[in-house]
Amino acid sequence: MCRGFLLSLCTVVLCGCMMGPNYQRPSVDTPQTWRFEDKEAKDLANTAWWEQVGDPVLNDLIQTALRENKDVKIAAARVEQFAGLYGTTRAALFPQVAAGASAGRQRTSERTGATPLEDVPNGNPTFSNYELFLNASWEIDLWGKLRRATEAARANLLSTDEARRSVILTLVSSVANSYINLRDLDRQLELTRNTTENYKRSYDLFALRFRHGIVSEIEVSQAKSQYEQAAANIPFFEKTIAQQENALCVLLGRNPGPIARGRAIDQLIVPSVPAGVPSEILANRPDIRQAEQDLIAANANIGVAKALYFPTISLTGLLGLASSDLSNLFTGPAKTWSWAVPLSAPIFTGGAIAGQVKSAEAVQQQALINYERSIQNAFREVDNALVDQKRTKEQIAYQDEEVKALRDYVRLAWKRYDNGYTSYLEVLYSESRLYGAELAQTQTQGFLLQALVNLYKAMGGGWVVEADKMTVVGGTP
Repeated sequence: MCRGFLLSLCTVVLCGCMMGPNYQRPSVDTPQTWRFEDKEAKDLANTAWWEQVGDPVLNDLIQTALRENKDVKIAAARVEQFAGLYGTTRAALFPQVAAGASAGRQRTSERTGATPLEDVPNGNPTFSNYELFLNASWEIDLWGKLRRATEAARANLLSTDEARRSVILTLVSSVANSYINLRDLDRQLELTRNTTENYKRSYDLFALRFRHGIVSEIEVSQAKSQYEQAAANIPFFEKTIAQQENALCVLLGRNPGPIARGRAIDQLIVPSVPAGVPSEILANRPDIRQAEQDLIAANANIGVAKALYFPTISLTGLLGLASSDLSNLFTGPAKTWSWAVPLSAPIFTGGAIAGQVKSAEAVQQQALINYERSIQNAFREVDNALVDQKRTKEQIAYQDEEVKALRDYVRLAWKRYDNGYTSYLEVLYSESRLYGAELAQTQTQGFLLQALVNLYKAMGGGWVVEADKMTVVGGTP
């Protein structure tokens, strides 16, 4: 009879209804094409794209950051936290069994009359008591409350793991961009030092000519001002480089200090543009997958809240042995057992359950809007990165021609000055223009590399999985 009851109960549980809506992925309006497309693009989105830059130092920096960065370690610990919460929530679906034992000795009063002497074992006011028992309880999930809670906990776990992948994605991009910016600053400092040395030679030459009465004092002053202006930029770049190194060290998970250098900025290889269609963004970006898992969890929590309207049914039981004599504890007469099916149902809660349902539905709406916003933001970032790399390439082409023209301008200005056709002001102007153009050209080279880095970051892809593997050292994340 008891077995038949349990079988019937299990059938009811398995066939029980689930409160709340089942999750369905919302329809999303995706662009069919991007503003710019590279017809010769190679699909490198699933590989370690930073290796395409061709700088072993950058590869080492990224590997170090993935192993040592504190944000990555915090994110990994949060995944473990939510894995534990998921296990705790899921455990409620199964019977909870516990064992216990007790041994004690006591004496009852013979004067109070509260316990007649004939009611105590052997008529002796001093006696022992021994117990050994198993008890079990199981909440029958007729309305799907526990299953919905488990669904929400699993989605929260997956969301946290996607958040960890987002940290990895951002970290790799930040290290690459920081290193590119550092090499860009190095090149600007090199240009500034070379220009300053050239200006210093001109200043020394004019000072010598002035002492021999060949040039006027005003030309010496012009040469000196040009030299001092360029020299003042050297401390600025040295300061900025040191700050950039310190920022990069934090990403590497270590104290501030110098950073190793590899290839110069103009020797770094521009990675290919990753190929992909707009719909792939939904599957490649960790932040979008995270937003969807948040939506799944919020959707499931509606079912948890609605299930509170219905009765809670549990099955409890106890099986044990009890005796006042240890030698008789394992005999048949010492056996004790009980079972019950307690039921509780809300009758009046003052709107508490309705408030929980309303709150859960509002959270679900927030999660839905956040999911849609994440998708729109992803499309915006990809389109911006595509526009950036396309137009930056065009900008570099114009700047290359500008630098060539200004170098000719400086050469001709000196020739005109040496032959007395123009004043030294024209030489100053041409050299200043060239120095500014060379700095801008170097900056744009860095911008182009960073635009490609940002494009890989915006599209996500399998490269995040490859980077994720590098966060594990010796099997321990």
